[in-house]
Amino acid sequence: MVENNLIHESSPYLLQHANNPVDWYGWNEESLKKAKDENKPIFLSIGYSSCHWCHVMAHESFENDDVAEFMNENFINIKVDREERPDIDDIYQKVCQMATGQGGWPLSIFLTPDQKPFYAGTYFPVLDSYGRPGFGSICRQLSQAWKEKPGDIEKSAERFIGALHKTEKIQSPSKLERTILDEAAMNLFQLGDPTYGGFGSAPKFPNAANISFLFRYAKISGLVKFNELALKTLKKMANGGIFDQIGGGFSRYSTDAKWLVPHFEKMLYDNALMPVNYAEGYQITKDPFYLDVLKKTLDFVLRDMTSSEGGFYSAYDADSEGVEGKYYVWKKSEIKEILGSDADLFCLYYDVTDGGNWEGNNILCNNLNISTVAFNFGMSESDVAKVLQSCSEKLLKVRSTRVPPGLDDKVLVSWNSLMITAFAKGYRVTGSVKYLDAAKNCISFIESKLVVDGKLLRTYKNGVAKIDGYLEDYSYFVNALLDVFEIEPDQKYLKMSLDLGHHLVDHFWDSKNNSFFMTSDDHEKLIIRPKSNYDLSLPSGNSVSAFVMLRLYHLSQEQVFLGIATKIMESQAQTAAENPFGFGYLLNTISMYIQKPVEITLINTENSEICNSLLLDYMPNSIFVTIQNSSQLSNLSEYPFFVGKSFEDKTSVFICKDFTCSLPLHTLDEINSNL
Repeated sequence: MVENNLIHESSPYLLQHANNPVDWYGWNEESLKKAKDENKPIFLSIGYSSCHWCHVMAHESFENDDVAEFMNENFINIKVDREERPDIDDIYQKVCQMATGQGGWPLSIFLTPDQKPFYAGTYFPVLDSYGRPGFGSICRQLSQAWKEKPGDIEKSAERFIGALHKTEKIQSPSKLERTILDEAAMNLFQLGDPTYGGFGSAPKFPNAANISFLFRYAKISGLVKFNELALKTLKKMANGGIFDQIGGGFSRYSTDAKWLVPHFEKMLYDNALMPVNYAEGYQITKDPFYLDVLKKTLDFVLRDMTSSEGGFYSAYDADSEGVEGKYYVWKKSEIKEILGSDADLFCLYYDVTDGGNWEGNNILCNNLNISTVAFNFGMSESDVAKVLQSCSEKLLKVRSTRVPPGLDDKVLVSWNSLMITAFAKGYRVTGSVKYLDAAKNCISFIESKLVVDGKLLRTYKNGVAKIDGYLEDYSYFVNALLDVFEIEPDQKYLKMSLDLGHHLVDHFWDSKNNSFFMTSDDHEKLIIRPKSNYDLSLPSGNSVSAFVMLRLYHLSQEQVFLGIATKIMESQAQTAAENPFGFGYLLNTISMYIQKPVEITLINTENSEICNSLLLDYMPNSIFVTIQNSSQLSNLSEYPFFVGKSFEDKTSVFICKDFTCSLPLHTLDEINSNL
């Protein structure tokens, strides 16, 4: 079997290509130097392990001996895992957007030996088809142009570089006022789908930050239609095929408007972001439906995506045995054989039919209330729920014997940090200690394996941590530390947050343009130093940084944090109001800033009625710290947030806003009237 240079990599995506006949290299000094020494253009292919069309292009083109032979002769071929190197991906995605009007993966970019792009696209079929040029003919044309018209290639590359520099332009600051939120909320609401929830038409993504913004704006404005759209979205997703009805967890997106047919890959980040929405839905409605979805999702991550060391794996592929979704779908005959006399009830509830709802198979989804099924079968609702639970367990047991989809088992600090936040929120609304333990274990894992000399590394696999941390690694991790600190205020969490916050300011801040770079000042130099400002599948590093800087300021009173948070928000506020779909997380931060955070300190947790009432209240703009014992409080006495607060032998609550604090409050009535 042939092997290429990727055999030495740790990324599961790169290792998928280690036996291609293409002589692949990783992105490193050796491969970049080779391109210069041999004066050959670079073919750069960027993807990720669970990307369906990446697999298709690999099978059609990169496993094709003739295509590989031409590539090896005429190009230096470099493979990049976008999850390991978001900086490289960000730069060349922007190029692809400029060149074609769209981006995506696999990303296929042709570069000069000094990394300047001159041709860009995404998936190319191996032969000319679908109105697209074939990959083989593109390679031939570009190789010929490189040899015969180098001046044209250089001009094309310079045009891209000029355009890239323009994308980093300075935004003039806007005032942070309530009107920003009003305009954004109205614009976002216009994009909402009143029938099935979510935003726009197919394909539909979960868009967690936008759902959170609808909840926040409903609270600010008192307009229930914003809550209704957010709750409808959560209900429809949880009942659709995008949610794994028996195993828990969300797929990356739905290919249709109804949330029925998912793209079956499961990413860690979706399963970290969505539980936070369901926790909010539960706090707002107290409907156990939302709590159930949250628990099923977190339990799926604990069961299937948690490493023995306490980190969380990155993704499950959409395909198993080369077929998308095969692991997750069912024939009715198969369900009848497994469930026997309970099959009819299960099939009615989960819309299972002989003909199936997708390519002759059934994706489990639910459009019926338990009460309807109970009426049909002459049973009580609680008995129906028990039967459904028992059936689900039986099917999950059978499903686990199938060939599973491929697992990307690398651990990324940024995505793990989102998961810590999800487990912290899960603990708050359920009180289930296993969720808090998962959050704390992951912090310990990152601390021991991915922090070196006070700096974060990005990725970990097989005992090796590598690649300097990016803005999102730092900002998400600080946010996660603060989420756990609020529940269990160990001084080390706050100290680490402040240290990493200062590191961000010292090494990532762009004082000229009032935002953070994606990479630190000592990171590998690329053709530009990229920035991330858009909240799409993942919140942007700048939005989360603004949020954590605001939180750090309220805990420490260090003005530098407030100054930076304000500058980021001011520089993006008007754009966010006009294009809210891409700025949900930033709008949540602006909302907290404009509303002014409520600072709540709960001291001594013995009164469970007060504790539960506060934990289950929807207070998105609060900094809420729970002190269990007097030593926690004395260890924190140097921090302004805790000054003047003393431990009492009964539960007491301090509520502060705008630098004014209440006296210690001891009854729910006092607390609620202060809130």
